Amino acid sequence: MSAPKKPSVVVIDWNLQPSGDPELRVERSVIGDAADVTYQLCEGEAGVVGPMVDADALVVWHNTAITEEGIGRLKHCRAIIRNGVGYDTVDLAAARKRGIAVCNVPDYGTEEVADHAIALTLALCRQLFPLDQEAKRLGWSIRVEPKLRRLRELTFGVVGLGRIGTAAALRAKALGFRTVFYDPYVRNGADKALGLTRVRSLEELLKQVDVVSLHCPLSAETRHLIAARELALMKPSAFVVNTARGAIIRKTDILAALRAGKLAGAGLDVVEDEPLRTVEEAGTPNLIVTCHAAFCSVEGKQEMRTTSARIARAAVLGQPLENVVN
Repeated sequence: MSAPKKPSVVVIDWNLQPSGDPELRVERSVIGDAADVTYQLCEGEAGVVGPMVDADALVVWHNTAITEEGIGRLKHCRAIIRNGVGYDTVDLAAARKRGIAVCNVPDYGTEEVADHAIALTLALCRQLFPLDQEAKRLGWSIRVEPKLRRLRELTFGVVGLGRIGTAAALRAKALGFRTVFYDPYVRNGADKALGLTRVRSLEELLKQVDVVSLHCPLSAETRHLIAARELALMKPSAFVVNTARGAIIRKTDILAALRAGKLAGAGLDVVEDEPLRTVEEAGTPNLIVTCHAAFCSVEGKQEMRTTSARIARAAVLGQPLENVVN
């Protein structure tokens, strides 16, 4: 009589920009002998093929789309674990219909993303990149002097007071900013516990801030949350920072506002339809763009992979799952 087949965990990486470790050292050390663990590159929206079809759990790296069609091919899958915070690349409704839990790793990059948001804020408020360029021209004409700001005279606004938004708000407060937030889903009293100022509408926040930092998930509600109308509410001297999801801001509108001088600057770790597509987009004045890298650190990546592997192990063993989002 043959031994029962060991469960299978497949780690799916995006073939255009792999982020994972094909050797799966972390994943195998956590999952141990509870399952066979394999690594597979995926062509984005091409869907689920090969060993993925028979997997008991999938661990999915960023930008790999798991669509309704792909989910329909899964035979035994109990959980799809997004190796990161965002889960907009997974069809949650289709997974729910099939009884497949979708999980994420919401806390692994909290420190890194909050730090990155503050770094972009400081670069804008203190005009670090224009000053760097001027110094390297072997000159000392401070052309950007009108944009250099004293932090404790400024208002820092957070949209979305979750883990990362809270961490960013506390960092801004420590730097001396007057710090306000908008989040309709946060319970009353959070402002008192954290020593922050709460506003009850996005419009109220945008009208008063000198820096707005976005920390909400991408959903139907938040897609293009910031577009031409919202940008027009802001001071021409204000800055926009986004380390959340690119499509929260309509790209064409923020680039147009920067070109027209209706906004003093933007620091974007993420952009809609990333990366930037044209030389004209990249040449937008007063724009800092980083490579969807706010979450990155040696320590954060290790933590993320450990957590997702722990959830995958629980899935194949039939144990309760952490961080179920559907």
